[in-house]
Amino acid sequence: MLWGCFSAKGPGRLIRVKERMNGAMYREILSDNLLPSARALKMKRGWVFQHDNDPKHTARATKEWLCKKHFKVLEWPSQSPDLNPIENLWRELKVRVAQRQPQNITALEEICMEEWAKIPATDTESEPALPIFVARGRERRQPDTGATPKRADGRFPKPPGPRCGH
Repeated sequence: MLWGCFSAKGPGRLIRVKERMNGAMYREILSDNLLPSARALKMKRGWVFQHDNDPKHTARATKEWLCKKHFKVLEWPSQSPDLNPIENLWRELKVRVAQRQPQNITALEEICMEEWAKIPATDTESEPALPIFVARGRERRQPDTGATPKRADGRFPKPPGPRCGH
């Protein structure tokens, strides 16, 4: 499985998760990768973190950790269709990797990392009024459910308004 994040300023870190992810591992991934990505992308204060309603994201321990770290989290309606804008990047990565035809798992991982790093910030632009940092894991064998389409101007649709809380 891969875990990655992005903002309107570009893609953040992408990592390979070798085990089945649980809540404790998810919090460790956030700790080790989300803030360093935000710093590397020069995100200013006030950005909002978005993830979906996966049980490890909504677990009490995760919510408490996010609160303790003072993350502003975009509320996501339960049982909503998967409209997470990172799905567009997973699709882009999938296309780029397929063009290079990796022959083994090591090559697949290397190509994923190389191609993720090449995704330009223009492919991750969001509404500038709402600085959002989006993160999500993606299983390699997960079927493609379709990506949220970009608008005619090439930007992602504006996500639902934030309801931030600590």
